[in-house]
Amino acid sequence: MKGRRVALVALLNAAFLSISSGAMAGDGFDVVALGALGGIEDGNLSAYLIHPHDDDRAVTCDAGTLVNGLRVADAKGAFDAVKVPPESDLGRVGYVLTKQIKGYLISHAHLDHVAGLVISSPDDSNKPIYALPSVGEALVTTYFNWQAWPNFTDRGKEPRLKKFTITDLEPAKATPLADTKMKVTAFPLSHGGVESTAFLIESDDDAMLCFGDTGPDAVEKTTHMRDIWSAVADRLKQRRLKAIVIESSYASDRPDKLLFGHLTPKWLLASLHELAGQAGAGSLNGLPIVISHIKYALTREQQPQKKILDELEAGNDIGVRFVMPEQGARWHFR
Repeated sequence: MKGRRVALVALLNAAFLSISSGAMAGDGFDVVALGALGGIEDGNLSAYLIHPHDDDRAVTCDAGTLVNGLRVADAKGAFDAVKVPPESDLGRVGYVLTKQIKGYLISHAHLDHVAGLVISSPDDSNKPIYALPSVGEALVTTYFNWQAWPNFTDRGKEPRLKKFTITDLEPAKATPLADTKMKVTAFPLSHGGVESTAFLIESDDDAMLCFGDTGPDAVEKTTHMRDIWSAVADRLKQRRLKAIVIESSYASDRPDKLLFGHLTPKWLLASLHELAGQAGAGSLNGLPIVISHIKYALTREQQPQKKILDELEAGNDIGVRFVMPEQGARWHFR
């Protein structure tokens, strides 16, 4: 009996260690920064490849950069585990683009969030674009209109080449992501008068948030960010929310009248404190916050990443883990 009790204790201890270390197969998400910045640095613009850790069928959150981002990530080893079938004539970048990326979540139609999708479309594979109705409409009328670019979608001006099927997302309603084990819920954001989107991506019991461009509620005169925090507070309490990708385009000395629908460390910290207030004390401890969409600077001064990170850390009394992304970086958030 004693031996059986010792064996049972050992088994329970092993299970606890597996859970607490995050070592369970399939937990959380793998994320690759295909494009880490916002603004003017072509070739490194907003795009995050996301898939469950135990399933390599992926989507991207925005697509400002695709092929160049895949090339940079591949050179840095982010796709070393990807095995291209020997019968395929694709290189690894082409294989990930056309076979593993199963769809695109597009937050809004600004060029630095869709340029990669548009440019790569002639050689891409058939797949869905998921967006709020206003965003899908803007994609068709602005880009896929046979003037800016051929119409590779299933809407708009004829002939419709139907490579991309546009799927309208209903706010706050979960939608399955085709040919993946994920689902997505879209939440509207206000981006200086333009409708943008935050995406809640879920797989099994895990979730993560990926924000498009957004201004703070107080400046935009909305409650969009507060509404999102209310929607995810319980997941955070339950430790099911694994990471947040959210912008801080400028340092905090940027005047509110010049934000143009963006966040600064001051405003991001204020919003994260609001989330902590809804989810409870200690709920954000250790939560990874990936800081996206920092604007590349043309001045002689150093790039703003260090200043923005210093400002975020100075106000970080809620215990989050700020992550400053570089193009090609890969993380496992669990």
